[in-house]
Amino acid sequence: MIAGRTGKLPSGIQDFEGLINDGYRYVDKTEHLYNLTNNGKYFFLSRPRRFGKSLFLSTLKAFFLGKRELFEGLAITRHEDITWEKHPVLYVDLNVENYKALEVLTAKLNLFLCNWEKIYGKDENEVSLGSRFEGVIRRAYEQTGLKAVILVDEYDKPLLEAIGNTELQVAFRDTLRGFYSALKSMDAYIEFAMLTGVTKFGKLNVFSGLNNLTDISMDGRFADICGITEKEMLDNFEDKIKAMAEANDMSYDECVEKLRKMYDGYHFEENAIGVYNPYSLLNAFGQNKFGKYWFDSGTPTFLVKLLMNREYNLEQLSHESVVADEISAIDHDFANPIPVIYQSGYLTIKDYDPDLEQYILGFPNREVEEGFVKRLMKSFIDFEATNTPFNVAAFVKDVRAGETDQFIDRLRSLFADTPYELIKDLENHYQNILWLLFRLMGFYTHAEYHTSRGRIDLLVKTPLYIYVMEFKLDGTAEEAMAQINSKEYSLPFTVENQTVVKIGMNFSKETRNIEKWVIE
Repeated sequence: MIAGRTGKLPSGIQDFEGLINDGYRYVDKTEHLYNLTNNGKYFFLSRPRRFGKSLFLSTLKAFFLGKRELFEGLAITRHEDITWEKHPVLYVDLNVENYKALEVLTAKLNLFLCNWEKIYGKDENEVSLGSRFEGVIRRAYEQTGLKAVILVDEYDKPLLEAIGNTELQVAFRDTLRGFYSALKSMDAYIEFAMLTGVTKFGKLNVFSGLNNLTDISMDGRFADICGITEKEMLDNFEDKIKAMAEANDMSYDECVEKLRKMYDGYHFEENAIGVYNPYSLLNAFGQNKFGKYWFDSGTPTFLVKLLMNREYNLEQLSHESVVADEISAIDHDFANPIPVIYQSGYLTIKDYDPDLEQYILGFPNREVEEGFVKRLMKSFIDFEATNTPFNVAAFVKDVRAGETDQFIDRLRSLFADTPYELIKDLENHYQNILWLLFRLMGFYTHAEYHTSRGRIDLLVKTPLYIYVMEFKLDGTAEEAMAQINSKEYSLPFTVENQTVVKIGMNFSKETRNIEKWVIE
């Protein structure tokens, strides 16, 4: 009996055989499995953490072990050309380990090899990790008469944990490269191979020599190979949506709309269908609450540090433009933080400009945006450490009510307690703080807003007011206001129903705060 549209929710379940046998629900991805195994031999897939990569590899494992009974009623069984042969499967799972030293990685790989060698034997002349892997692959074929299948889950976990440690990064890279080289040298004995990870370290040569490795991370045919489409959600979890709607005093349609805003929106190719985050979706159904489950399951501390160290203009996160080569691979020094942020799932493809061959990136959904903005804000200003408590509710109330002098006074008290070491590029720092703060409060916020006459430093819209802000650093507030007026920054918004408020503001390097402001 297969898992289907009823049964237990598979939250955290990564083993396909256990999922089916224990009566969990299964969102059928087996048609992708069939198409994948009939369109090549060596594949690489990058997807964010907790997105279903492990479950898909486990499904591949069951398929190549010939366990047809597990697939009864699933899409793949419609194909009569499948032989369901039992191949030797060599499964490498690098998830469960803390890779703080090279010895940890080599011990992990050695454990896999020892277990395989107990089955297929060992040649004493095989000493290195790579040569032992080659021997296992060859003997697996010789003893079974069928070519080996190699599946590697989270190949990049050691590399990610060594970020910031160049020496260890290089050692991990060289070790993994030697190990994976068996995939090329033993090609004649391999039926299929797939490696998955969060990131693709394109310039680290981890896959040196594997020029036949097909990267399907941005292949539209496999865009929903992991994750859950809206159709899959509606088909498989209708009862859970109804229960969640009832628990939150919502209609069915209102519940679907909120689920869409919270967890949908991941696009892994410019024309691809969007997918929901499976981890958050299943947890939301399990608890009947709209929580930040995926975001809270892992803190993006390193990514936040990257943005701060690069003095990145944070407003660009909501509409960053990059070319394909920039987001498909990353290098060891992370000179550009955007590729790793995209591959980690905190940004996704929002649009594509074919003329410029540029992808427009942005936050995939409300869960990620709110979580990431809050995490960034905590890094830029530690509210708990400030001497003068910043009253968030009062600040929001002032902004909504048009009490401009009052909310600027509150900003001054906040800036006065900002630790000196947090501030590098003063102008960018102030702009980032203001963008984060207004965005955190739920207001429409746009930094460096382009008009026909120039760029507005910060634009904030509330139901009743539109704030047009211009900043100067060691200039004057009057100069800032003169620029707003001479370039008619407020003109595009005079036809809207809200009241337009112009604010010219000067920051002082000496006091590291707002020195003066002018309002019109």
